[in-house]
Amino acid sequence: MFIGREYELNTLNKLYNEDKFHFIVMYGRRRVGKTTLLTEFCKDKPSIFFVAEEYNDKIALESFSDKILSYFGLNEMVSRFESWEKAFLFLGQKAKNERLVLVIDEFPYIVNSNKSIPSILQNLIDHYLKDTKLFLIICGSSMSFIEKEVLSYKSPLYGRRTSQLIVEPFDFFDSRKFFPNYSFEEQVIAYGVLGGIPQYLSIFDDKYNVYENIKTKILDKSSYLYEEPKLLLRQEVREPALYNSIIEAIATGSSKLNEISTKVSVDTDKCSKYISTLIDLKILERITPVELKAKSRKSIYKIKDNFFRFWYRFIFNNKAFIEQGLLDEVIESKIKPSMNDFLGLVYEEICTDYLKILNKNKKLPFIFEEIGKWWGNNPYKKREEEIDIVAINNDNIIFGECKWQNQKIDMAVLNDLIEKSALFDYPNKYYILFSKSGFTSEVANFASYSNNIILIESFD
Repeated sequence: MFIGREYELNTLNKLYNEDKFHFIVMYGRRRVGKTTLLTEFCKDKPSIFFVAEEYNDKIALESFSDKILSYFGLNEMVSRFESWEKAFLFLGQKAKNERLVLVIDEFPYIVNSNKSIPSILQNLIDHYLKDTKLFLIICGSSMSFIEKEVLSYKSPLYGRRTSQLIVEPFDFFDSRKFFPNYSFEEQVIAYGVLGGIPQYLSIFDDKYNVYENIKTKILDKSSYLYEEPKLLLRQEVREPALYNSIIEAIATGSSKLNEISTKVSVDTDKCSKYISTLIDLKILERITPVELKAKSRKSIYKIKDNFFRFWYRFIFNNKAFIEQGLLDEVIESKIKPSMNDFLGLVYEEICTDYLKILNKNKKLPFIFEEIGKWWGNNPYKKREEEIDIVAINNDNIIFGECKWQNQKIDMAVLNDLIEKSALFDYPNKYYILFSKSGFTSEVANFASYSNNIILIESFD
């Protein structure tokens, strides 16, 4: 079953229907579903789908040749191509008057074995391929490679692409489609554990509850996901031990650079470089407060990938229990008691995405331009304050509070949010409360008489 990716598919099909040469660059982190998306796109089209491997140049060219000749039924009649240039020229000839899709998946592998390929492609696009109907897609999982070696100004291919697509993990609203039999709460837990990676989402089975899936699909030492983050990290970095320590430090509560560097016992400059690499890999992200006044220089770091965050919070430090087969002990004493706390950040992200959907559909009091989190100093109480969601546009502002807890939101929460909002001088202020467990009758009654308070319990 193919889920989501409507925008990406519509974009590719729109370009395809233009019936002229296109050179599309697609990239995204590993396991995000790029190959599945391209397979779906190619399903009803004349296409050659070449998946590059980590071969030397000779073997890679032979494999590419075999794929082309097999597609045209010429593998027993024509010898393999002597060069990449001749292979691409042959494809250009075949696509001179007829549409042909060529997908080169994991493009960085063939470039690593032959550094001249970007220059070869540049020359061919400029002098021949641009006048054909070839629909060329190159795809890669190495984000930094694609951005530096294909899209950057220094690349021979700079300016040749006709489109680029970054394939991002699913948000909650697409991820929940994998679990139609789950309740809203179970869907949030599954998303909080797995994130928006389609390959991970497809592993859980919603005929079983979330914790049973965690036990059999993550904690079991033979399961695919048990060591997935560690294996992914080894593919991308040379010193996984320090990267492991940095991710674990953030997963267990350190968020500022000095806190992280202290926790892992390295100086801030070195720690900062390692964090930058993890940001490039889309494992971490740097967050700054929404700019309500002067530009903020504060920043914190969080784990962008939910599954990495779950794994380093609950698996990384509980290996001793897991190796002994004490899986129920890990679930009952380590995971379940901390799940609501763990899901707090996840719920904030879901609520933020929901407001973006409402904003796009013009279902809010105003259309905001910027949305995010805010934290800063309260000069009156001489303490740092935090607001889960802030959305702004000119004279309008939304303050949002998100509570993933087992009790209903009461007036104390609303009054606290209103009090914090007094720090900001905006003519039109609105308040949105999100609650897993609903609202007290007092809050519901107060909101019913106010035209600037919105209560949201679920997203159905």
